[in-house]
Amino acid sequence: MRRYLGLGLVSLALFAAGCARTDQQVAADVQKKISADSNIPDKQVTVSSTGGVVTLSGNVTSDAARNAAANDAAQVAGVKTVVNDLKVASTAADNGQPSTMPPPEPQAEASNNPPPAPPRMAARPSPRARRSSQSASSGGNNSGDTALRTTVPATAPDTTAANNNPAPAPPPEPQPITVPSGTQISIRLNDQLSSETAQVGDVFHGNISTPVMIGDTTVIPTSADVEGRVVDVKSAGRFAGQSDLVIELTRLMMNGKSYPLATDHWSKNGSSRGKATAAKVGGGAAVGAILGGIFGGGKGAAIGAAAGAGAGTGVAGATKGQQIILKPETVLTFQLQNSISVRPGSSRQPLNPGNN
Repeated sequence: MRRYLGLGLVSLALFAAGCARTDQQVAADVQKKISADSNIPDKQVTVSSTGGVVTLSGNVTSDAARNAAANDAAQVAGVKTVVNDLKVASTAADNGQPSTMPPPEPQAEASNNPPPAPPRMAARPSPRARRSSQSASSGGNNSGDTALRTTVPATAPDTTAANNNPAPAPPPEPQPITVPSGTQISIRLNDQLSSETAQVGDVFHGNISTPVMIGDTTVIPTSADVEGRVVDVKSAGRFAGQSDLVIELTRLMMNGKSYPLATDHWSKNGSSRGKATAAKVGGGAAVGAILGGIFGGGKGAAIGAAAGAGAGTGVAGATKGQQIILKPETVLTFQLQNSISVRPGSSRQPLNPGNN
């Protein structure tokens, strides 16, 4: 029994030794299977085998051919692992042939045509392909051809960085500043005001004559405009009474914006002529009475008094009381009765009297 068992073990060992395949045999079987595969049109595949690990190297024209070669190698007996180092390249480069260029066009036509599209990136050709390409290029240059041969258009200047630069930000808008109540505002008149012609409610215009400062900041510049109105007016009479003119500011215009104002009243009174009129009339009557008494007795005195009084009245009626006249460029000062919040600036905007 032991004898038969020993003979069986020896036979199995000899059979296994006879079935073991060398690396050269495995590589040859893989090469043969790849060469017979119609899915791999190009056969420039190098196969090496070491201890059952098969390495494929070389170039193929497509990913499908690369995968087919790996599958063929994995089906060969004795192959444990397949290392696929095949690279996908163009057919011309794999066959060691130079890439063909279209026949050169005349220089005039080449300049009118747009530059060709950049070629698809391919694997580096073999040394033999490069030598063949250089030989073909040198032969073309000797023919005296001067047509365009560059296949990659010149790179345009990179303007991405310039286009990505953001535009400068606009300056921040000034913050509102409050002008407190009681602030003095000096203006310069643009219109003439007269107690003889003005009416209550008439609108006048002017501009700031002295800038209004809050600390070191000019809050209301001299370029700002103002608007006001006549509050009360009285013209001087012929026999008695005095002239009177009362005005106030109602609006401030600056930087295209309008701010309502409430100020105190600026007023002025003309000199009265009531006493002078009475003195002149009374004096004329007295002189007339004296002259009438001298020349005509009592009746003459009465007539002289009446005549003298009439003469005095004519003199008084011919002279009016003093009128108040404020000419353009006159500087007036008002006091704010309420605080206002304005945005500082210096640009003058056109005055629109109708925009109240």
